[in-house]
Amino acid sequence: MKVVDTAEEQAVLEILLDATKAAIPGDCRHLHYLLFTPFRYGAPYPDGSRFRRAGYTPGVFYASETVDVAIAETAFHRLLFFLDAPSVPWPVNAIEHTAFSVAFKTAVAVDLTKPPFARDRELWTHRTDYAACQALADEARASGAEVLRYESARTTGPRPGINLALLTCRAFVSRKPVAMQTWRLHMNAHGVRAIGDGPAGPLEFNRDAFADDPRIAALQWNRG
Repeated sequence: MKVVDTAEEQAVLEILLDATKAAIPGDCRHLHYLLFTPFRYGAPYPDGSRFRRAGYTPGVFYASETVDVAIAETAFHRLLFFLDAPSVPWPVNAIEHTAFSVAFKTAVAVDLTKPPFARDRELWTHRTDYAACQALADEARASGAEVLRYESARTTGPRPGINLALLTCRAFVSRKPVAMQTWRLHMNAHGVRAIGDGPAGPLEFNRDAFADDPRIAALQWNRG
């Protein structure tokens, strides 16, 4: 909108931009862009993530079973962004995000919170080393598994948060997001405060919330 004058011009610009992007995989083309985007960009995946290796690798759609866990994950990764930019001040205005639900179904899944996988919990929840998780994802794909269920490394307490990793578009039942909520993340030297338009907020993550991750422990909290 900053470079055009009308909605019609914006629509044309969006079409031109979309034509330059990677092709949408065939089994994802019927889906809303929020669902197919993680599978669209197979290369190059820059740094790797918990269940996806860096480089030319298949996509992974990451989600959480509950919105509070999804917001915790989002707050953590927002802080990582500011870790890489120590001279950037905290944003004056709140950062808006949209939380949504989507249905999925699969005949083959791997639940890392249950035996026999639960005995290796420390591997699946390691804060920074994803090698074991990536190797497991490779084996899961090779065996036909479509979904991984695992404990969030960003939540604490007697009942850990649960995340999901969809390894293929074929697992989606919904074609588009539903139950959309707006969440506003306020970030400052004290931490992150998330306020949503649903019943789950507000949520607060102070300086100690993710301090067991050495990257967050090294974060420059006091900035201009």
